[in-house]
Amino acid sequence: MSLLSTPLIQLLSCALKLTAQRQAVNSQNTANVDTPGYHTRDIDFRHELQRAMSSGMEDDFPALAREVPGLIARPDGNNVNVDREGLVMAENQLRFQTAVAVMRSEFSRLQSAISGGSGQ
Repeated sequence: MSLLSTPLIQLLSCALKLTAQRQAVNSQNTANVDTPGYHTRDIDFRHELQRAMSSGMEDDFPALAREVPGLIARPDGNNVNVDREGLVMAENQLRFQTAVAVMRSEFSRLQSAISGGSGQ
């Protein structure tokens, strides 16, 4: 294991990739808000993160986007709710920002260890 391949960095890297995939699904939902018959899809972030980490697929894993059950469909069959998509986007953004902040902190810690704790 290299110095930059710690379990925490692997987890954070996986989380960042997963937030990017979830953002793509969220954008797809929003783009199809007026498409008749389109059904909202989403990625279960926690489940997919656990699945990727437990199966060793941290490097390249396709997250499963599934239809979201229980949403109210309009008469044209579309069930995209712009308010829900905005909340999902905000939640996803917070997850991304948190993962980046923790990764920065981990890199700072590693840099400090490499330089002997002198802070340079």
